[in-house]
Amino acid sequence: MNIVIAPDSYKGFATSEQAAAWLADGVAEVFPNATITTAGMADGGEGTAERFSGETITLPTTDAAGRLTEASYRYDRAKKTAYIDIAAASGLPAVADKLDALSADTYGTGVLIADAQTRGAQRVVLGLGGSATTDGGMGILVALGAAPHDKRGYPLPKGGGPLDRLEHIDTANLNVAAAGMEFVLLADTTAPACGLNGSAEVFSRQKGADDEQVAHLDAALRNLCEVAGVDPNSEFMGAAGATPVGLIWLSRLIYGTDDHVHLLPGAAVVAQELGLPAAIAQADLVITGEGRFDEQSSRGKVISQITELVQQAESTPPVLAIAAAEFTTEPVNDALSVRLEPGKDVSDQLRAAGAEIARKFQQTRL
Repeated sequence: MNIVIAPDSYKGFATSEQAAAWLADGVAEVFPNATITTAGMADGGEGTAERFSGETITLPTTDAAGRLTEASYRYDRAKKTAYIDIAAASGLPAVADKLDALSADTYGTGVLIADAQTRGAQRVVLGLGGSATTDGGMGILVALGAAPHDKRGYPLPKGGGPLDRLEHIDTANLNVAAAGMEFVLLADTTAPACGLNGSAEVFSRQKGADDEQVAHLDAALRNLCEVAGVDPNSEFMGAAGATPVGLIWLSRLIYGTDDHVHLLPGAAVVAQELGLPAAIAQADLVITGEGRFDEQSSRGKVISQITELVQQAESTPPVLAIAAAEFTTEPVNDALSVRLEPGKDVSDQLRAAGAEIARKFQQTRL
């Protein structure tokens, strides 16, 4: 029997690698002779850079609130590629004590990008999940020397809120070498930049926005899209507070085309890197999971990618199982589901979930 275990992280409780190992321990209690393949997954959010090879670079930068911090990224010198999580410098947990949806920015991520270029990087793979920002990537642009101005020529304050006054972006002091790198943007959501399913409406409340600020940010991102010449309704454009909007504008400025920026579903890229398509095609049972299974889980997240790979299996598709602490919606396509039991250490919860999934799977084969 072949079993593949490929969960996302259980944020704040277990990394994806820990979760995979603990689920595997539980499965092995029921199926001690099974061949179990574990792969800690990521979808562009926190931990994505760690899925790629390279040396770890750590340097001072700023968090989304503008406070001094340290952040790390991976750099593969042979490939001249930097793997950076926007969550590393501009993530939500670091500013949980100082949420400000209107002024939070991605400047700190831009510092990491600029540093990578000085080390010889020609390509940046940027994971877009877990940001505390809704600034359309403007903070990154500012870190690379661009300057947003209003119609009077005054520079705009940091963050997404002031972008409703954006009239043009000055590039006289642009770091052209860094701006001209190839960007591979790994989105963790299919959301567009604007509208009812857009970045502000869906995500900015968890970043501290009230209803009035949500409307403000949506209008600000719409104005940014107009200035940047980017379609606000394009799929994936709303990831990380619509960061792709700014980076697509930047790459077009340098090259005149979109050829040097690639916006991709992060979970699919990571799955390919980990060899999951081939492993799942040979599996009898595939287990995935995350802390909370909700309607967002089917929109570019790890579970949606694993589900797609299961459905693509050419022979008899393997059974899919999902382990989560909370289900606000039920899985489809006959997936097995197991809810983690509260009150125990998370390692024990995941081991118990792995064993329960294995027993449920065993019943389907009787």
